[in-house]
Amino acid sequence: MIRTSSRHLTCLALALVGLAFVLFSGATGVASANTPSPAPAAAGQEVLPGEEYVQGQVLVQFEGEPTPQAIDIPATADEERVAAALEHQAGIESASPNYVARVSGWIPNDPGLNPARTGPRGDWQKRQWNLLPCYSLCYPGVATNARVSRGGANVIRAWQELRQAGRPGAQGVRIAVLDSGVAYRKRGKGFRRNPDMKARTFLPGFDFVERDRVPLDLNGHGTHVAATIAQATNNRRGLAGIAFGARLIPVRVMDANGFGTTLNIVKGIRWAANHGARVINMSLNFACGESIPSLDKALKYAHRKGAVLVGSAGNIGSQACPSPPATSPVVISVGGSTESGCLASYSFKSAEIDLLAPGGGSPRPDCPYAGRNRGILQVAMVGRDPLWFGIQDIWQGTSMSAAHVSAGAAMVLAGDVLGKKRGPDRVADRLLETARAPTYGSGDPASGFGAGMLDLGRATNPAVEPVP
Repeated sequence: MIRTSSRHLTCLALALVGLAFVLFSGATGVASANTPSPAPAAAGQEVLPGEEYVQGQVLVQFEGEPTPQAIDIPATADEERVAAALEHQAGIESASPNYVARVSGWIPNDPGLNPARTGPRGDWQKRQWNLLPCYSLCYPGVATNARVSRGGANVIRAWQELRQAGRPGAQGVRIAVLDSGVAYRKRGKGFRRNPDMKARTFLPGFDFVERDRVPLDLNGHGTHVAATIAQATNNRRGLAGIAFGARLIPVRVMDANGFGTTLNIVKGIRWAANHGARVINMSLNFACGESIPSLDKALKYAHRKGAVLVGSAGNIGSQACPSPPATSPVVISVGGSTESGCLASYSFKSAEIDLLAPGGGSPRPDCPYAGRNRGILQVAMVGRDPLWFGIQDIWQGTSMSAAHVSAGAAMVLAGDVLGKKRGPDRVADRLLETARAPTYGSGDPASGFGAGMLDLGRATNPAVEPVP
């Protein structure tokens, strides 16, 4: 096939969109012979709260092209009908509205701040229940003097395994964080780096919202996700991160309000895959039940490039079911568990959940265990202020759960458990096959527990047989 130039593709898109507009506007009584030709969509298109997709825009995926093109259409045209008409045109693989995704972290309205306290070494264990082992709480007769948590992901054991493997904290593994940006550097008087994250943790990233190479955070969500994955550890400051030796690639695809377009997310996925990301974290969701061909194509591309793809399944209250990108067959779909080791109240009971990981918050009513119902604590931005950092017990949701699994995927890649075959499917199988069975419930595929609860101590332990 002879590849068509971008200029010719744009001209073709404009002609087809204009034709579709004339057809539909004639049927609806809004046709105008003087309607101007549509123009390619402008960069940094603002997304308004409550919008399902960007108004006045369609996304066209041409055959043979890696990424779709966003094309502006007149405001009086119907995005879904125009896209449906374009689907049948020669040379077009798919067309759809430019759907909007939302970050998946559920943040309660309570503004409570933890006081700035200091304590003895190792005091993080009193706060970060999500990193602790379960031990005697899950396995009667297993005695230990260590702190335990029924909802913990056994990260301490994983740290020990990776030190023995010579890759402490998943040293050197590249993780792309597709989110609202990260507070990873100082810039002028308006931005400063998260004081509990090291500058050398970060590799160059990209901002697809502002179209520049400085993907700084104006929301706070991306900074918290990044801190969960790789906050500085053993530095006598703040709290610990899971894969603290990993290298983070910040990719901003969500705006200051926590919304992101299909086009920006598709470009972000491809950019991360092309820039060496071994793991791509996507703590974001589109609307329930959406079919987005250009997104599916980008995810499959990144998977073929060798990236482990991790997505938050989404939260009850902000959507009605698990949704893309988590529901793609090449993405690990992550639900949320609580400090009590139960399915979180915001997490779906669905067979589309692959794995459960700590997300914090309150459990569902059938939880048989008492717990403090804390969120996931990290040093992160306070009040969306890129100059103010602290520890808040407000972050909970499947966004936080996905961050645990992305960090865990990096640990499996860095360890000695997969041999030479370290493709994304092998990593996913390892995480799922070493998951800890819930201590209550039936194990029904639709229970919401998926393969079980993330157990990074088992996942990184060479004594646990690798996937054949």
